[in-house]
Amino acid sequence: MNRLKEKNIKEVIPSLMEKNGYKSVMEVPKLEKIVVNIGVGDATTNSKFLDAAVADLAAITGQKPVVTRAKKAIAGFKLKKGQAIGCKVTLRGDRMYNFLDKLINITLPRVRDFRGLSPKSFDGYGNYTLGLTEQLIFSEIDYDNIVKVRGMDIVLVTTAKTNEESLDLLKGLGMPFKK
Repeated sequence: MNRLKEKNIKEVIPSLMEKNGYKSVMEVPKLEKIVVNIGVGDATTNSKFLDAAVADLAAITGQKPVVTRAKKAIAGFKLKKGQAIGCKVTLRGDRMYNFLDKLINITLPRVRDFRGLSPKSFDGYGNYTLGLTEQLIFSEIDYDNIVKVRGMDIVLVTTAKTNEESLDLLKGLGMPFKK
């Protein structure tokens, strides 16, 4: 069993039940999925950029990404409806916990001048979004094979009803928030 999943079951759930007065284990908020998304705006001019982003995301998450397409045409961006503009991966179960464990313990400490994550990035429904400016902070990415430095969004989707419940859950799992 994954280290983080075990910590969630043995430590986080009991402490959240005690703190918030839940009567059942099913009331305790839990991590549902993690969505990792890379937007590739340059894919409109050169499809090699999209292929590189898909390869990077597959290496980082260990799962095959889905190519995302434009929902509508936007002339100002030279964008046609149905054109490939990015890729995303939805992680659940053990892969989700493995990715989060790696993110917390290996990747985030490699960010330059990292002082913790902002506790203001919640959406009001208990979901947390984190933006990274470059894919080079992941140990799976080889610096020599980079086509272009890209950022990505990581969304942690929880079953929490409020931001406070979600913050308690993510802090319990070890997310390094600013004090």
